[in-house]
Amino acid sequence: MTPGQDRPPRHSGFAALLPHGVEVSETGIDFPPARPNAQEEALVREAVGKRRREFAEGREYAHAALLRLGRPANAILRGERGEPLWPEGVVGSITHCEGHRAAAVGLEGDVRSLGIDVEQNEPLPEGVLEIVLAADESREELAALGEAARRRTGHPVSAERLLFSAKESVYKAWFPLTGLWLDFHEVTVRFGEDGTFAARIRRDAGPIPEGVPGQMRGAWSAEAGLLRTAVAVGAQDWDGASSRPSQLTRDARFFHR
Repeated sequence: MTPGQDRPPRHSGFAALLPHGVEVSETGIDFPPARPNAQEEALVREAVGKRRREFAEGREYAHAALLRLGRPANAILRGERGEPLWPEGVVGSITHCEGHRAAAVGLEGDVRSLGIDVEQNEPLPEGVLEIVLAADESREELAALGEAARRRTGHPVSAERLLFSAKESVYKAWFPLTGLWLDFHEVTVRFGEDGTFAARIRRDAGPIPEGVPGQMRGAWSAEAGLLRTAVAVGAQDWDGASSRPSQLTRDARFFHR
């Protein structure tokens, strides 16, 4: 595909999880040309080779998504917490796992924040689940989720990895809105059998900033050995109308708990 011209089908990959108006570029769907950028390369000059490749390839897909959005593929620098610094008026998210890279971008007038995450469909390393689970989440719920996801997809799904991924997407959407850290145990996720999820945020360190939604809605998929999760915070959500889904989230079949 030619970045900026062809678009991925909306029925597969991250494009199927995000509302119209959000542009996506990812492995297996796009083949963006390598465009080494000296400013971006300088950000990871001291990193190991694997990390440099992941960073560069993630930026390549982000550039392709920007072109598809009609924006120039300028350098995407990095904030204090490692977050991508998008061009003015643009929001976005980048993700990668072994063998897969993806990026999603949108205009601020359409969507206020985005978070995407891709993971291999395999169990978490030993000891990680205990860090990920919130107080009101349980292994029994995860077992039920795994069975429901298996029925939905027709193959085994690592529920614990899916939970981890959903919380990663929530954090990626949360941080650009607030600039605040969010721990795994401060987010409770409930999954729907229709491929959606709802996340409730409760901060230990203080109240949620005014106007920022305390709930976020998302969507998930499991295909070709990959788990994908995505969150899109709409403009109406940012305005404090968190009990009323925006047109963007209605289109994507996201829901409130």
